[in-house]
Amino acid sequence: MSAKIVKLIVISVLMSATLSGCNTARGFGEDVQHLGGAIAHGASK
Repeated sequence: MSAKIVKLIVISVLMSATLSGCNTARGFGEDVQHLGGAIAHGASK
């Protein structure tokens, strides 16, 4: 049972760090969009 709690805490911390870095869900979407563009650009080389 404690492994489940630790897993939930780790996931919560990662989600909080990700969302706080973008400040909003819209910012998160824009970050993902830019990342996708960078990946597509790198794959086309």
